[in-house]
Formats: sequence, structure tokens, C-alpha cells
Amino acid sequence: MLIPLSARLRERLELVTDPVQPQDAATIAVVRDGENGLEAFLMRRQATMRFAAGMYVFPGGRVDHHDQGRFDWAGPSPEYFADRFNCSVTTAHSLVVAAARETFEETGVLLAGADEHSVVEDTTEFHDARIALERHELTFQQFLQRHDLVLRADLLGAWAHWITPNFEPARYDTRFFVAVMPAGQRIDTVSDEADHSLWAPLGEVLSAVDQGTAAMMPPTAVTCRELSVETSATVLVSSAQREIRPIEPRIVFIDGEYWLETESAEQL
Repeated sequence: MLIPLSARLRERLELVTDPVQPQDAATIAVVRDGENGLEAFLMRRQATMRFAAGMYVFPGGRVDHHDQGRFDWAGPSPEYFADRFNCSVTTAHSLVVAAARETFEETGVLLAGADEHSVVEDTTEFHDARIALERHELTFQQFLQRHDLVLRADLLGAWAHWITPNFEPARYDTRFFVAVMPAGQRIDTVSDEADHSLWAPLGEVLSAVDQGTAAMMPPTAVTCRELSVETSATVLVSSAQREIRPIEPRIVFIDGEYWLETESAEQL
């Protein structure tokens, strides 16, 4: 896939010769059925943010060293996710935890329950805990233990693996997950890293991206297009059937023009 290179990205071509090391990160496309097809929860990052400023993104963020702790875990094992993402078991464990933690911190959506058969229906009572998590006054492990909650890894589907191009000043080795919005839950306040958020019908938001009235980085846009043909009943089934290979967009020069090309990256 070839994408025209924007003026903003052309200014960063000199970084290609001395790229920074990407950091492990995880993100979740939280979806639900809507009147006009599948919807995903998107947040527009503040224009002042260092990375993806002004872009619509899914909830997510960097892996933290606390994500390696011991968790009560229901569903597919870390070994399963390690196989899906072709990474170590330790990394896979941290990615699943980071995806669930960051989504809870940023939106209030909590993929956890009292046991493997239940999920929390109302998370508004945990608002203060979310603030404590964001301030690093509380770990996700401590939060779940205090409330006798089990991390529901079975509610997460592995979807994709994208690596930030080597010309970006901040780079992330990001695994994309999908999850259906748990019944009874609603979005609480969102992270102050965002200046706008919404449940976006994927067909409509992709039209806005194509028309230039909404901005998305390629990984988000591609994921939205892939998800747009799904429903809440099919998305986890489809995720289990996907072949996941790392994709690292790169710059190519064709007919006097610079383009961003997405292709499978070498295994890291």
C-alpha cells in the first residue's frame, strides 16, 4: 500500500539514518454494534502531544515494568499471545496487561470480572483508582487484587503488529488488540491526552479520513478498514484466524515523489 508522504513527514527524512529504538506498546480497538455498522471508540490526541498530535487513536500506551507482575488471569495464556505475536512469553504477558491497563486508565473500560464467567458492569466507582493508576500511585495488579478481580484475557483478540517508521522521533513496537465493549459499561472521563473522543461508525470516520476532515496514522486507519466489515459477534472469531506479521512503513521514492509504503517488517 502506498500513501502520499505529507509535508510534516518529509521534514523528518534525516532521522532515517539514525533511528531511535522502538518501545513496546499495546492498544485496543474497543468496538460495539451501532445503527450504521460497527463502531470503535476513538480519541483525538491533543495538538501539543509529542507523538501522533491531532490524530484519532485507539486507547493504549507503552508497556510498564509493573505489567510483568503476577495477575489472576482467565482465558488464553501468555504463551498463546506469544505465539500470535511471535514474541517472548514475558513480552506477551506485559502486552496483554498493558493493553487492559491503558484502556482502563484512559476510558474506564475494564476487561476484568469476579471470575472467568463475569465482567464488571459499572466502572464509575473506580474513577479515583484510574487517577491513582495514571499518577503511578497504584499498580494495575494492586487494583485488581484489592477488588478481587480477574483479568479477562479471553475478551481480547490479537489483531495486528505495527512498528513506527524509522523517521519518527518517538517510535513504538505496537501490538493491536480488539475487544467488544462489555455489557453494562460505559465510557467514563477520558485521558487529558485527548481533546475529543467519540464512538465512531467506522464507515463514516473512514470517509472523513479519505476527505481529509479527520486525521489518522496508517495503523489506525488500516485497522478501522479491516474492522469495518465485522460485527461484535464476529470480531473475536476473525481475530483468531488472522496471520499477524510485523508491519513497518518505510519511505520510497517513485517517479520523483516520496511515498509511505506499508509492508511486512523483518522479525525483530
